[in-house]
Amino acid sequence: MKIVILLFASLKERAGFSRKEFDLPDGSTVRDFKQSLSQTFPHLGGALDHALIAINQQFAFDEDVIPENAEVALFPPVSGGTELPTVVKVTTEVLDLDDLLAQITLPTTGAACFFTGMVRAKTQRGEPHDTVRLEYEAYVPMAEAKMVQVAEEIRQRWPSVEGIAIVQRIGLLEAGTPTVLIACTAAHRDTGVFEAARYGIDRLKEIVPIWKKEIGPNGEVWVEGKYHPKRGD
Repeated sequence: MKIVILLFASLKERAGFSRKEFDLPDGSTVRDFKQSLSQTFPHLGGALDHALIAINQQFAFDEDVIPENAEVALFPPVSGGTELPTVVKVTTEVLDLDDLLAQITLPTTGAACFFTGMVRAKTQRGEPHDTVRLEYEAYVPMAEAKMVQVAEEIRQRWPSVEGIAIVQRIGLLEAGTPTVLIACTAAHRDTGVFEAARYGIDRLKEIVPIWKKEIGPNGEVWVEGKYHPKRGD
């Protein structure tokens, strides 16, 4: 079926157009549409995760079915707030560090600190072993809620931090693949961005429900942590 898509503001600039006809399979939902759109126009990147969608001038949600010949508008949240940028998500997509940095950069930003975890092919600490790939699994709704909590804890401890990104990739990931990203931005490098990023990854390992299975030449095993959350975590 054919629909017409309309893009506004930053989404229009990312894609390079404001109006276009688009083909979708019959019965596609808004979620299907966003996946298809991100594959067709990769410049939209992670912006689709936060975009609002309207079908025939009515707000629409992921499970809504798009009718034939619909007018589907995509736009960022309406301006007017002063909330600092926070990006949290669990995803199966490749981590785009440049795109995530752009989302948490303000005109006042002069420093950014990234922590990126990767699939390690050879482990020397503890019992040495080789890893071919890791399989990550998450309890996604709770994981993303806890990521928001970690971001809030960072802001309480380091009020100078401007933007925060906490992103975990799940699925089967080969050795050498980035798996997790914690990024913090601020006006200056001496305002806590290093400490905040370190706190973010340590806290994620404690309270965010994400697990990994190590797959190696000699078999596979789920890796379990030892931290048991306390009341209030």
